[in-house]
Amino acid sequence: MLSLLAAASILGSGPDIPKLPPIRRDPQVTYLDRSGAVIGVRGGRFAPPVDIDRLPPYVPAAFVAIEDRRFYSHDGFDPVGMARALVSDLASGGAKQGASTITQQLARNLFLNDARTMSRKATEIVYAVELEQAYSKKQILGLYLSRVYFGSGAYGLEAAAQRYFDRPASRLTLRQAAMLAALMKSPTEYDPVTFPERSAERTRLVLDAMVETGAITSGQRSRALSETPKVWKTARQESAQYFVDYADAQVHRIFPSVTQDIVVETTLDLPLEAVAGDEAKDVAARFKSRGVEQAALISLDEEGAVRVLIGGVDYQTGPYDRAVEAHRQPGSAWKPFVYLAALEAGRTPETMVVDEPVTIQGWTPANYEPEFLGPITMETAFAKSINTVAATLADQVGRDVVAADARRLGITSPINTDPAMALGTTDVTPLEMAEAYDALGNGGQKVEAYGVEQVRVVGGSVIYRHRPAPRPQVVNNPQLSELDEMMRQVVATGTGTAAAIPGKDVAGKTGTTSDFKDAWFCGFTGGVTTVVWMGRDDARPMAHIAGGSAPAQLWRAFMVTALRRLPNGPIPSGPPAAVPEAETVAVSAPAPAPVTPQK
Repeated sequence: MLSLLAAASILGSGPDIPKLPPIRRDPQVTYLDRSGAVIGVRGGRFAPPVDIDRLPPYVPAAFVAIEDRRFYSHDGFDPVGMARALVSDLASGGAKQGASTITQQLARNLFLNDARTMSRKATEIVYAVELEQAYSKKQILGLYLSRVYFGSGAYGLEAAAQRYFDRPASRLTLRQAAMLAALMKSPTEYDPVTFPERSAERTRLVLDAMVETGAITSGQRSRALSETPKVWKTARQESAQYFVDYADAQVHRIFPSVTQDIVVETTLDLPLEAVAGDEAKDVAARFKSRGVEQAALISLDEEGAVRVLIGGVDYQTGPYDRAVEAHRQPGSAWKPFVYLAALEAGRTPETMVVDEPVTIQGWTPANYEPEFLGPITMETAFAKSINTVAATLADQVGRDVVAADARRLGITSPINTDPAMALGTTDVTPLEMAEAYDALGNGGQKVEAYGVEQVRVVGGSVIYRHRPAPRPQVVNNPQLSELDEMMRQVVATGTGTAAAIPGKDVAGKTGTTSDFKDAWFCGFTGGVTTVVWMGRDDARPMAHIAGGSAPAQLWRAFMVTALRRLPNGPIPSGPPAAVPEAETVAVSAPAPAPVTPQK
């Protein structure tokens, strides 16, 4: 074996060889769903060093067999391999052959670049020798496996095992381990998703090398080759990345500077998130010919915990989070705020209103249907989403009052108060609408949505725990019960019948902008509130997509599954209506007359 001095002579620097730089790794934030499943990692690219002792022996053996079978006997570089590569390079007139040991690859990954020069190669050798003197073989292999790139955005063995096989590295089968080792030659060319045949061919070579090095028997190789592992085309956690971005922003508000690896336990229900993501893709695809390109869905429990957050139909091509960041007009989904103001002003669902042409400050609202219905109850006007009535009510009770009610329930975006505001021309996010509707569905208590339950240091103590904030009563009875009943009628007989779920107490409201740029369905049952938006990022009109069509269908498809997983029940009625105290008036009363018993 060559000594450190021999390696230094290759570099041509005599005894003044470069000192081993410090190994740096940015801290990572690992996110878990509510059951403990990993849903994403943010922060540093590289994970902590892999603990070799926690892996099945055949996992590290696969990498050693195909990448560096003399790993356990050399001092950092392989003279035999180097000589072979040098001859090849001299013949070709350049530094093309690799012959890098695992330790050299690690040195390059830690400290150098991929430049194919003799100088860089010599420095790599020196660093490799120093690594061998500073660390054990297990430590070197663990560092290597934490930093190599496996394709599809997966850096390190653990990330690759989760990405391709949806399992921890400690549970990899022999065939799966060999498939991952096969990626080392080229993560692109041997990608098991894109090139399954090339992957299989290279995997066979890995298994053959493992037999040759005595890591496995020929029988184990045969059994491994008979496996057909399921390879995920996209990471199972793909749909959760919108939520991870949302939770990551919350974590960085709590901890502006993350200086150590932490684990974040969240409110997300990953299996339900996957269902929502699939349903969003399916419904958007069905209505693609009518201009639907994107969908957002957010679901809260009665306390504001985010159980599901879908910010678009494909995170890879569109990571912009439409559930949290996109401000769009809600259309008629805004009308509960208008009708709440009218109820609080003394009207009731039975109050008669008139659907007729109306002009307010030069603006004339139009209904979705061309004919006017004349005198109808407020409940009917709400269920059928009559625009003329909503505009008139807002004008009568005061648009500033409507705006105040919307703010009270949770709308934080700037609210316009021109006449058209009654029909939902204020730009809001689906997240805001979910918070506001949650207050209507949980008994009238305001909520603040959150996604982080607890934060702990890796292998250490809890450093943050969500403390439920007081939930003030923002809607009282009888107005809350009256509005909820009107919203039930939207689903039972009105514009939202496509969202009805037999046997479930469901209430909600459709929303469609006048030019079909946005379509919504916002609704709830006891314990679960879900808001759906559909549209296009370029805000071009869709082809007559109303809130009662595609959005209501997506809402129902998701909620049917959600209500099998999440606690739910009838919509709570809220606190009893306050009884006004009787006014006391001082008067002189006559003496009571004697009472005659009745037979």
